[in-house]
Amino acid sequence: MEWIAIGITLLLALAIARPIGIYMAGVFDNSGAPRPLDLVFGPIDRILFKCFGIKDQSQSWKAYAFTAVATNVLMIVVTYAIFRLQGVLPLNPNGIPGMEPGVAFNTAISFMANTNLQHYSGESGLSPLSQMTGIIFLMFTSPATALAAVMAIIRGLTGKPLGNFLADLVRSITRIFLPIAIVASVLFIWNGVPQSLSPMESAVTVEGAEQHIPLGPVGSMMSIKELGNNGGGHYGANSAHPYENPNGVTNLIHILLMLMLCTGLPFAYSRMVGNKKEGRVLFVSMAILFLIMLGSSLTAEHMGNPVLNTAGLSGTGSMEGKEVRIGVVQSSLYSVVTTASETGGVNNMHDTLTPLGGLIPMANMMLNTVFGGVGAGFMNVLLYVMIAVFLSGLMVGRTPEFLGRKLESKEMKLLAVTLLVHPILILVPTAIAVATQADTLSNPGFHGLSQALYEFTSSAANNGSGFEGLGDATPFWNISTGIVMFLGRYVSLVTLLAVAGSMAKKQPIPNTSGTFQTNTALFGIVFVGTVLIVGALTFFPVVVLGPVAEHLTLWK
Repeated sequence: MEWIAIGITLLLALAIARPIGIYMAGVFDNSGAPRPLDLVFGPIDRILFKCFGIKDQSQSWKAYAFTAVATNVLMIVVTYAIFRLQGVLPLNPNGIPGMEPGVAFNTAISFMANTNLQHYSGESGLSPLSQMTGIIFLMFTSPATALAAVMAIIRGLTGKPLGNFLADLVRSITRIFLPIAIVASVLFIWNGVPQSLSPMESAVTVEGAEQHIPLGPVGSMMSIKELGNNGGGHYGANSAHPYENPNGVTNLIHILLMLMLCTGLPFAYSRMVGNKKEGRVLFVSMAILFLIMLGSSLTAEHMGNPVLNTAGLSGTGSMEGKEVRIGVVQSSLYSVVTTASETGGVNNMHDTLTPLGGLIPMANMMLNTVFGGVGAGFMNVLLYVMIAVFLSGLMVGRTPEFLGRKLESKEMKLLAVTLLVHPILILVPTAIAVATQADTLSNPGFHGLSQALYEFTSSAANNGSGFEGLGDATPFWNISTGIVMFLGRYVSLVTLLAVAGSMAKKQPIPNTSGTFQTNTALFGIVFVGTVLIVGALTFFPVVVLGPVAEHLTLWK
């Protein structure tokens, strides 16, 4: 039955992807044609534009990038202040004190960067006011920023004006995130997820002890947590907590929400470039990578851990760190989905996965193209597409062309910088951490390296999940991961907007018999090969020293 459940889940995700993609393309269509549901959302947009003085006029790539980064930095500062002052602010029934400066710095950047790395325990670290005005607010604006940016990039690559960031941001929230999140919130609350400002719920445990469980606006948080590929949990146990994820229905909703927008973006891309095959090739390519990761994770977790499996029950699966009500299969599926979509929510503890089972989430984040998070993931897909086009052009001695425009030295320099930033942000801090912070790693040796590697990979990829054996609530981890999250988010956003701005200025050139088509199965193979080869060459050495070496020592 579990395997049938996986099949149904993936088929439902597939069924949703194309309609949501077509809808997103309509929302961000700046051609002057009516947008979907204009009668409903048009008046709301006009009111907000008037209130905030937004003029829906196209910006240059520099203005678009500056507005996006400056707006996000302002939100970080305001949210940091809320976290620091929550002890004296209202809506704090449990009297939670203000956050320590390092944790507040890390948390504000984390949620604005769509990472949602949590160096605090969800239920005891933030007041309801902080959850609603800080966390949930950023859970809307952060993915909306990335979605707006990727749509501007697509426009630029096709020779169209990039658009206006604030207008795109508003439409992202009012027409996509809010409506879907409201429906999902109702579904979560209907299935038992709390939505309350009451301080505590008391219960008697099996042993007869009294347990006090904090409540809060959990239902509304869960919807945007998953839809926006955020991942931060109201509770420290995240989606393994029964209040966040009570049953199989909520687990299914979690997974569908995580996949909804990132799987829809290839179809939105098809509509925006005017070629259905362009997006279809990318969707199939990413789906193949996803299925490879899923199959590898399921195999690894079913093999189990031979050291812990003293009864000789090899092949029955590793239940360590997993909820009995969720099981091995759904835990493995969730682990792959949450890192493929760069969400970061967890319904099991990734630190307790088998070595190869833990490698799969890491690999998803290292590649950062297996669908990827809302907007940001598809930016990386477009990065690898252009790298693949460039490499193909080199092989045949022809100037590479993409969407009818030449990719020249200026664009390739920007793409090379973007490609290098991701591994640098992962590998350099990991080396420093292993050399100087060994006392914060709960496991010596290979797994300790994996803990540090996972933390910075998750930070750089805007994911936020972690190997929670790591003692990360220290100044080093708070500051270092905060910097990595900020740079990992905004460097690629700015450089790819620069590429789009450059491409938008170029005159289109006609296709000829020598043009390398990017809407064919052959290009799909080249694209997947580029992603895997570049990823393997970059990360293979450190992966061998971490999870692969740990696996070999267990199975020797």
